[in-house]
Amino acid sequence: MSNTVTVAVTGAAGQICYNLLFRLASGETFGPDRKVHLKLVDLPIEAVQKATEGVAMELMDCGFPTLAGIDVTGDANEGFEGANWAVLVGAKPRGPGMLRGDLLLGNGPIFTGQGKALERGASDLRVLVVGNPCNTNALIAASNCKGVPNDRFHAMTRLDQNRAVAQLAAKAGVTNADISRVTIWGNHSATQYPDFENARINGKPVSEVITDTQWLQNDFIKAVQQRGKAIIQARGKSSAASAASAAIDHIRSFETATADGDWFSAAICSDGSYGVPEGLICSFPVRSDGKGGHSVVQDLPMTDWARAKLDASVNELMSEQDTVKDLL
Repeated sequence: MSNTVTVAVTGAAGQICYNLLFRLASGETFGPDRKVHLKLVDLPIEAVQKATEGVAMELMDCGFPTLAGIDVTGDANEGFEGANWAVLVGAKPRGPGMLRGDLLLGNGPIFTGQGKALERGASDLRVLVVGNPCNTNALIAASNCKGVPNDRFHAMTRLDQNRAVAQLAAKAGVTNADISRVTIWGNHSATQYPDFENARINGKPVSEVITDTQWLQNDFIKAVQQRGKAIIQARGKSSAASAASAAIDHIRSFETATADGDWFSAAICSDGSYGVPEGLICSFPVRSDGKGGHSVVQDLPMTDWARAKLDASVNELMSEQDTVKDLL
């Protein structure tokens, strides 16, 4: 393992990145003994590049001993050159009256181009797509990046996992640290299935601690699925800080070996596990070996009710795949 990790981040002038970049540079993500070279990528527009330069200035002024260097660019080819991690935050936002299909097609050219540019990454490149709709954006990028295996492309459902942990902890009157084995299945959308059946509270099945089945099957799931919308309604802005924190959690989970008996949630390229069609970028329970490899946790029990939830989300992913089929 090299002592320096190069991290390319798109949408670098945006709010998520303003909450993300400093934590990447500080040593929190990759450890105090590894240097971080940041490559800040954003639109080649003068005002955007000027704002990105301002962020770079602030990063420099923090004096992080782990920060090895900063590049600012509006060229994805330059930005992804030699990257060990690429965090794709920038994406076309959903506008008034825009349907999900319109959003998919609007982001298609962005992630097609970025996929091609990602071929310039390092031999161990891994890609985390944060910009929504992240599962299918990741699928588009992976399909257009012929030099990088599909299993290196991830979409972020760690924010949904973190939200589910917080909801369960609050309901049970415990801390977040007491919650384990939470899985987000499917798409990062309102069809996702936050799995409480396999989760644990202080080592006990959730249903033994929280006996309100109505809450678990309805209020809990809806709260996780609709949390982003609720934050926008309350704050007037999207959940930038928690999204950035989840991106940090995602990278750290892939960079370290998963503790025995536990797992984390990530949308990765399906290998057919749990009947999910091969090639879809779908969220699963995942374990990492901390050396660049990962695997889907197998044979978790699912009731017919839970299976129906997963199937609904997979069907949505398949519909999205069909919408962008000309880009794949």
